[in-house]
Amino acid sequence: MWIAKYLEERCYKELRSEHIKLVKIVAESFNKLLSICKVQITYFAVDVLNVISELLDYSKDETIQTLGCQSLTRFIYCQVDSTYTHNIEKLVRKVCMLSQELGETHENHCLRASSLQCLSAMVWFMTEFSHIFADFDEIVYATLDNYEWSRRSEDADRTEAHHNWVDEVVRSESRTGSVAGNDNRSSCLIIQPRPEVKDPSLLTREEIEKPETWAQICIQRLVELAKESTTMRRVLDPMFVYFDSRQHWAPQNGLAMMVLSSMAYFIENTGNQRFILASVIHHLDHKNVMNDPQLKSYVVQVATSLAMQIRSGRRLAEIGFVGDLCRHLRKSFQASSEFVGEQEFNLNISLQSSIENCLLEIANGVIDPQPLFDLMAITLENIPSGAVGKATIGSLIVLARALTSALTNLRLQQGFPESLLMQLLKVMLHSDVEARIGAHLIFSVLLLPSSFHTHEASSLRSRYLDQRNKRHSHTTAASASITALLEKLRRGREGTNSDHGNGIHDDKERDAVTEEWKQGCGLKTSPNFYKLSSIIDRATGSTSLTDTEPYLMKLSEDQMGQLLSAFWIQANLPDNLPSNIEAIAHSFILALIVLRMKNLKDRDNLVIRFFQLPLSLWAMLLDPSN
Repeated sequence: MWIAKYLEERCYKELRSEHIKLVKIVAESFNKLLSICKVQITYFAVDVLNVISELLDYSKDETIQTLGCQSLTRFIYCQVDSTYTHNIEKLVRKVCMLSQELGETHENHCLRASSLQCLSAMVWFMTEFSHIFADFDEIVYATLDNYEWSRRSEDADRTEAHHNWVDEVVRSESRTGSVAGNDNRSSCLIIQPRPEVKDPSLLTREEIEKPETWAQICIQRLVELAKESTTMRRVLDPMFVYFDSRQHWAPQNGLAMMVLSSMAYFIENTGNQRFILASVIHHLDHKNVMNDPQLKSYVVQVATSLAMQIRSGRRLAEIGFVGDLCRHLRKSFQASSEFVGEQEFNLNISLQSSIENCLLEIANGVIDPQPLFDLMAITLENIPSGAVGKATIGSLIVLARALTSALTNLRLQQGFPESLLMQLLKVMLHSDVEARIGAHLIFSVLLLPSSFHTHEASSLRSRYLDQRNKRHSHTTAASASITALLEKLRRGREGTNSDHGNGIHDDKERDAVTEEWKQGCGLKTSPNFYKLSSIIDRATGSTSLTDTEPYLMKLSEDQMGQLLSAFWIQANLPDNLPSNIEAIAHSFILALIVLRMKNLKDRDNLVIRFFQLPLSLWAMLLDPSN
């Protein structure tokens, strides 16, 4: 078309003469031509693209470059097929460079805004015609750069710390005691408020000239592009690389939480929301992250906030990424058990705390806990000996704590999973004495969560990470918890009036026994064995505790029979340590509490068997020939 050819030559001439006003007139003429002659665009498209390229390259005046971006945007929206895909693709880097131009002048802001508007049009084009540009990563980087600049600008202006962020404090009593007492556990989870969806056709002039407005629209368009998991991965990969290189994972002041949270809000498909969460967790295995405990901790904290945000609207149906979290928790336990410096040790403790919190948030959002029980059973199938086995069991204890906390909050009456119980019974006969103790601890956590109450979560780890100074404090705390439960049952039987007179004596006696255990006293003075005689006498007492009955998993008659048989075999193992006997007694009393608080059909026969086990053990201990 001769008109387009004439306009192209005239534009070159006026650019050489630096007649800016005339160049603007020529560019506006092309825009009119695009809007009027869409059907005939093939006749002058090459001329338009040549002019646009010249305008973008004209670095002497930012308004000319802005005009070039605006013209390219109009050209993109005029496309009805993918004929000019490669022509547009060649201009991606130029537009991205313009969007990253430094400067605080009005002209610079307009240039960045118009270039981002052009990038949003390119993302629309890729969505519309199912083609990802070769320089797609550059579009993502340019978008995130402007997100970052807008955040810095707001940080400079605002006077309150939560201008852009809402610190949602989650302080329910059950959750405070869930992964209990962890000093490293943050009481605040950072949740970004839901951003307003921007409609490009409804923007004010002021909004049109703001780069951050178009940066958000680019994110919205990227979400629209990522309809499937493959394209979502294509969008997330360059984002994660950007967050790694620019150190944006820290939840309090990083960009990762802001962008990923916004994407999760913009996505209507719950499957893609979960995919974002899973991708963040899988990123822990990336070479940029895998060897940095602090960076891994930040990534997990972002995942925790995302999990809380997602589950606030919908339940989490797919939770396959929990296995990845447990694997990283195991590695961290194993690393902190080795001889490392204090700084690295503290970083691992922080990472463990972050993973515990994340597991708790995920567990609180699950629909069906059975996959998590299956995961635990599969993990227990091949427990190695030594440090790896300790770390593996430690990770399962944390998962069990998170899971039972969620079940307690929901008040779900859950029967003890059969496959998991079978694996626990096998591990209770493991060649490693520490692994046997771990199996009993997992059983305790699942059966009666309140029995595993500790003053701080680090004491839970101490048995598996060789923190010798914390080992005895953990044993004492667990024993004291069982003692308190047994005391409740005793008082329910005898009533508060008759109990009052003996209270002081019992407290002193119990304190004395606890002190003996701290000093490493022998098996017969264990607080579990001390209380065993009193609990058996009262196992068929009143039901006055139903109003304050703690959360309990249900055990069937067959399961209780299997447990008692397993306890007898374990108690006769030749390499048992006092701690193994303590663990067996711990589990024995918990099973007895379940028998006391649950109405079972074959209760009388089970009570007899519960008598037989300790009496048989007692007779064996008194046998001089043994």
